[in-house]
Amino acid sequence: MRGRRFILALAAALALAACVSEPARLPLGTSRAEALQRLGSPTSTYPLPNGGERLQYSRAPAGFEVNNVDLDASGHVVSIRQELSEGLFDRTIKPGVWREADVLRTYGRPLEITRVSSFDGVVWTWHFLSLNNPRFLYIYIDPAGVVQRYHTGDDMRRNHLSL
Repeated sequence: MRGRRFILALAAALALAACVSEPARLPLGTSRAEALQRLGSPTSTYPLPNGGERLQYSRAPAGFEVNNVDLDASGHVVSIRQELSEGLFDRTIKPGVWREADVLRTYGRPLEITRVSSFDGVVWTWHFLSLNNPRFLYIYIDPAGVVQRYHTGDDMRRNHLSL
């Protein structure tokens, strides 16, 4: 009986730790210090306009999420957003305007960078989930570092492996 209680207590503690380390569960207004204490070190940080800062928590390359925790100039959380969401791409990505720095500040380091014969530049790739289906986001960046276009596609390798 005592062993069972220990296992239940351990499971509860692990579940609580998982909730605390989830950026989406961080209350708005949390201080930078408390955010770092709860979430740990971010994978990247970026300065934001008006003196703010972005703490980026990426689960790439193995995961499907990039969570951006934005702080205002006083160092308090003002927004939290999981960026790798197909519904956000059209509203967020700005071909002809965005540069590499904008892409990194939003999505973090890509899963891979490749070249294709039909485009003079590189293609940065991330994977994400759409209704639990693995998909890819492809962003095409020209030699001057400007985003020219993007599109999404199915990850057929993962679909095939799950059959």
